[in-house]
Amino acid sequence: MKAFCSVSLAVAVLLPAALASQSTSPVADAFRAMAQRHARNLIASAEEMPADKYGFKPTPAQMTFGEVVTHLAEGNDLFCGRIGGVTPPKRDSVASTDPKAKLVARMKETFQFCDSALAKVDDSKLAEKLQVPFGEFTRATLILITSDDWADHYSQAAIYLRLNGLLPPTAKKPM
Repeated sequence: MKAFCSVSLAVAVLLPAALASQSTSPVADAFRAMAQRHARNLIASAEEMPADKYGFKPTPAQMTFGEVVTHLAEGNDLFCGRIGGVTPPKRDSVASTDPKAKLVARMKETFQFCDSALAKVDDSKLAEKLQVPFGEFTRATLILITSDDWADHYSQAAIYLRLNGLLPPTAKKPM
């Protein structure tokens, strides 16, 4: 009986807190968490690649590392703006041949924009149609496209780093 009372008391105390912490927007919350994870890895990749390797590309048909970085920054403004329903800030243009510091700073700016643009996204409008240059998609689909795009380009950056004798951020042992 004593054990039953102890368990009942624990449930009575802990259950309301557990229920209160459950999200009403698990998709949006998961996407924000993925955005932060991808931001850390992509920014760390851009910082890891030496400045003199920003023109590197494995084959003539592929983008240079600098082009990958600028492509990601442009995509962040487009995708996060559409998903969040906000207009991206007007930015000075950057070229893939600009100095590494400028390209890394731009990537950081655009991921900061993603944080603010996605802050109020919730699951209530996942079915809403959004227009992007390559078609019309639901917000849910655009969330998946964006997450896939980040993963794809992180994989690309990781390969570029490895081809230059460097470890990508997720391959390094935690400190």
